[in-house]
Amino acid sequence: QVQLQESGPGLVNASQTLSLTCTVSGDSITTKYTYWSWIRRPPGKGRESIGYINADGYTYYSEFFESRVSFSRDTSKNQFTLQLRSVTPEDTAVYYCARGPKTRIGNWDEYDYWGQGIQVTVSS
Repeated sequence: QVQLQESGPGLVNASQTLSLTCTVSGDSITTKYTYWSWIRRPPGKGRESIGYINADGYTYYSEFFESRVSFSRDTSKNQFTLQLRSVTPEDTAVYYCARGPKTRIGNWDEYDYWGQGIQVTVSS
């Protein structure tokens, strides 16, 4: 059974950097052909793909976030992390990590395992 768990602060001040970690069990983040994503859902809006880091450590960032986001990983802990810089209250959302996609970013059916999500609020 693959499980993902997000961790990090629930409250961040505006202009600071949001850092979240996803801990994976039941699979390795280096398993060939796997992709590990960060997604968020702002209040009252749909899900947004932030990007992914794949089994080889290659990162892809969605255009909306690419100027202020970075992903990294610690393979010894089977974790991957998100850093989102210069946050504003508009970055308030539930943040999820997930395994996927297989072929198409934002095709939610291709994300087969999800964390429970973590509420992050950015205060002004």
